[in-house]
Amino acid sequence: MSKPGVAFAGAVLVLALAACANEPEQSKTERTQREKDSVLANSTIPGAKAVKKTLTTADSAAARQARIDSTQQNP
Repeated sequence: MSKPGVAFAGAVLVLALAACANEPEQSKTERTQREKDSVLANSTIPGAKAVKKTLTTADSAAARQARIDSTQQNP
């Protein structure tokens, strides 16, 4: 075999071994819907202000509900 043939065969062998190697699973963390909406709200695309307003309104409603719930638990 010639030198280029040996080099090519060696490269193929290395690639084959690399393809068969056990790779540790990468923990891919997905963003929650809230995180996705927050990224969208802080962007400059059309409609982002509406998303931000919706998130703010939802936060306000959740905080109000939490206050009402805590008031009812501790009269």
